[in-house]
Amino acid sequence: MARIVQFSEAVSLAIHSMVLVAQSKGAINANEIAERTGASRNHLAKVMQQLVKHGFLSSCRGPNGGFALKRPPEKITILQIFECVEGKIETDGCPLDHQICAFDECLLGTIAAKVSEEFKTYFKNHTLRSFMKKNPDEKLRCKGVF
Repeated sequence: MARIVQFSEAVSLAIHSMVLVAQSKGAINANEIAERTGASRNHLAKVMQQLVKHGFLSSCRGPNGGFALKRPPEKITILQIFECVEGKIETDGCPLDHQICAFDECLLGTIAAKVSEEFKTYFKNHTLRSFMKKNPDEKLRCKGVF
């Protein structure tokens, strides 16, 4: 079945991992995050490195090590996490990345720009705190936009 909107596995991992870290009491290790998200540990490690590099997480090695938030969850927007992994969301230009169009105006009209702007606004207005569940021991499930 086709989907109009689909997020990369890396973005999904970044958002879900950040929620798990935010919900944890102290540091949470990569093995636990990989198990809870069903992710490949190698792919997760690459995503977590990006989140550390961009200043969202701190990491500590060792038996009691893991990942912890560097900022409060209400100070981190979902847009910041998304753009950390995928780059800035573009809302204008050709949705097919064509430099030259054979038509006078885009056949798709402005729908791609409108949808991109809607997602950007939604992600900007939602913080990591708003994605956290009340019971962090519950299995992480994809709801809403994911």
